[in-house]
Amino acid sequence: MDTLRRWYRDVPVTTLATLAAVVVWTITAAQSGSIRNSIAGSSLAESWLLWGPYVSTDGLDWFRALGAVFLHIDAGHLAINCIMLALIGREIERHLGTALYAAVFLTGGIGASAAVLWLDHDTPTAGASGVVFALMVLLVGVNRLRGGDLRAPLALIAVNVAYTFLAANVSLWGHLGGLLCGLLMMMLVFQPRREVRWGGVLVLLAIACALVVAV
Repeated sequence: MDTLRRWYRDVPVTTLATLAAVVVWTITAAQSGSIRNSIAGSSLAESWLLWGPYVSTDGLDWFRALGAVFLHIDAGHLAINCIMLALIGREIERHLGTALYAAVFLTGGIGASAAVLWLDHDTPTAGASGVVFALMVLLVGVNRLRGGDLRAPLALIAVNVAYTFLAANVSLWGHLGGLLCGLLMMMLVFQPRREVRWGGVLVLLAIACALVVAV
């Protein structure tokens, strides 16, 4: 518990986002009665799953673009994304600050969802992978500013992109959408002027939200 408190004081957004994913999965697993497919049979998953036909016909269901970020199909899916989110998100939140990191997190998640809705409209999608891909790109920028070795974060991106194309049941456009959001944000969040950092990210977030609503 003390470790969790220290993490929260250090990186509150990363801590809360990771805990939210765990809590949401626990609820969906209990509702579905399965840890291997916590989506089927869960009323919460039914309400938050990102699926183009639902988003385009059910009015306020555009909220799914954010809610689906915290949904995960099984325990393995949850564990991988939470580990990546906790470790990478911690480094980026500490560098950018909590408020800007929160905007970055939302932009990565909603931007990835927008890519899925426009380019893979009929495929149900869930998970924080889009955010993770955006954060992996920003980790390169953080390491560069710290004078660190860029080979490790670049290799991490390369391995995950290769996995995206080779593995089955992986959201290609969710991952690539997050990757693109990360690249766009990397040109903004490391600028010396605060108004450029904030203004740029908020414009990207507004565009992502507009794309979701336009579906």
